[in-house]
Amino acid sequence: MLVALALAAACGTTAILLNPDHSEAASAVNLPPVNAPFDYQIGGAYQPAADVKVVTRDVKESPAKGLFNICYVNAFQTQEEGDVGGPQDWDQDLLLTDEDGNWVIDPDWDEVILDITEDGKRSRIAQEINKQIDTCDNKGFDAVELDNYDTYTRDVVKGAITAEDAQKYIRLLSAHAHNQGLAVGQKNTVDLSDQHVKNGLDFAIAEECGDPRWNECDQYVAAYGSHAIFIEYTDEGMQNACAFADKVSVIQRDVAVSKPGSRTYVRKTC
Repeated sequence: MLVALALAAACGTTAILLNPDHSEAASAVNLPPVNAPFDYQIGGAYQPAADVKVVTRDVKESPAKGLFNICYVNAFQTQEEGDVGGPQDWDQDLLLTDEDGNWVIDPDWDEVILDITEDGKRSRIAQEINKQIDTCDNKGFDAVELDNYDTYTRDVVKGAITAEDAQKYIRLLSAHAHNQGLAVGQKNTVDLSDQHVKNGLDFAIAEECGDPRWNECDQYVAAYGSHAIFIEYTDEGMQNACAFADKVSVIQRDVAVSKPGSRTYVRKTC
């Protein structure tokens, strides 16, 4: 558990002192400045707008100079088959399979789901993902965003992975990140937001919380206060999320998270 909060003087960030029970050595991490202009660049890095203070980029990219940089890591699923980090690069017993022995694939992204259902497998998977977290640290990122925390909710999983499995696993990753001095962002999964202290998660990155189908933004604010970043992909979702723009960072991007110059590129603020 967190044992103390100290307000940092610079940039409105918060330094969190960690209990050695959660990480092997007590350390401090700085959180993203609250309610700051944000850009979501996981589809490719580009020069941020002049007002941007916080940016997320993929682990393969480099941080943006002078900003608070969040490193995107796909922590619960492989990359697509054939890509670096695809299922062909994993020990096959670490991939979730169905009753017929076939890979369980997230159909939205064509990514194979990692099998975090046992302590031994969780530990071995975490060892591999922690290498990416180390890459984030070595490149100079300030925080990590651990994507697909909500994999256990996928229809294709059908209860094979539980919420408890996901939490046990993410605690391995958050402890390692904290030991490296990196803050850890909870990506989506509002149902577990009230467990974020136990799970070592410092701030939230929520996609489509303003979408009328979900209407979840207030729940993230209830759990994290102003330490949240909202990303919307529709005008309606953006309108709803902007109701919280006096507290948190809010942005609208295109679904492809494309770069400027692309015909699909969208970046709007409240």
